[in-house]
Amino acid sequence: MRYIKDDLKDKMILITGGAGFIGSNLAFYFQNNHPDAKVVVLDSFRSGETLSNGNLKSFGHFKNLIGFKGEIISGDINDKDLLLDLEVNYNFDYIFHEAAISDTTALEQDLMIKTNVNAYKDLLNLAVAHDANMIYASSAATYGNAKSPQRVGRESPQNVYGFSKLSMDNISREYMKEVSISIVGLRYFNVYGKNEYFKNTTASMVLQFGHQLLAGKNPKLFKGSDKILRDFIYIEDIIQANIKAMHPKQSGIYNVGTGKARSFQDIVDILQKELGTNLECEYIPNPYIGSYQFHTEADIQTTKDGLGYEPRFEMEDAIKDYVGEIKRVYKEEVV
Repeated sequence: MRYIKDDLKDKMILITGGAGFIGSNLAFYFQNNHPDAKVVVLDSFRSGETLSNGNLKSFGHFKNLIGFKGEIISGDINDKDLLLDLEVNYNFDYIFHEAAISDTTALEQDLMIKTNVNAYKDLLNLAVAHDANMIYASSAATYGNAKSPQRVGRESPQNVYGFSKLSMDNISREYMKEVSISIVGLRYFNVYGKNEYFKNTTASMVLQFGHQLLAGKNPKLFKGSDKILRDFIYIEDIIQANIKAMHPKQSGIYNVGTGKARSFQDIVDILQKELGTNLECEYIPNPYIGSYQFHTEADIQTTKDGLGYEPRFEMEDAIKDYVGEIKRVYKEEVV
């Protein structure tokens, strides 16, 4: 679905983290709906490099971009020479900043701040130099254990990732006072959908439960999963919010969720219906009690007002739309 009327002819768009989950979906949105735009994807792509927790440092994967016809640059947003090259040799109209160390369990505080905060400020300066509107990924992790519904201004990050995203928001607010470009931070809640598989263990439980069921395994849920609620949002609505953020009514920080909290039990029940399975759930003790959010729900009224955003997908509709992709990925990547 096309979310804006502009044809974007001859407009130049930079997508950082463009080989990742959300960035690659953005790249194909523009290719499919605005083919006359020039889209440049920047990603560090994955190597064997890992964080101290054993997870990959970069989740960018070439398979997420198969079929993409725009320009692709392999590079690190911490590379100041690369950013200088982008400033001198390109002329961007819009920058979608999705690149980050996004692993919420990462312990490398220095790398997290350098990549998520310091490099973001450099990219903001690039946006100002090009007079390019900036749309960047913030996160619901900024709220930590704040009570639902989560509202901008009630932040309490519990890990360095959430802290880094809140720091990005604080920098953005300072720039908003001084520059003419629009700057929009989008606080994503629990996102699921196409191209998330290469996030490995950090992929959504929608995908993970789907693959458990396809493997004939009983889905494992924490005890009381019918009472553990999250604001799960489909990738299509994330893309909608990003596109509408290109020309906001005003710069700002906005929640991007559905405004409805659903349970992990709901996910399994809907998947079983769509996959035609009837496997018994196994309920295991929750080892994270005391450090685990039992309820997230985005307050999206300001997002509706400021961006004209309106979530389109209920969980039932989204999983029905997604299940074919879950099956494809299982067949091609898992089996």
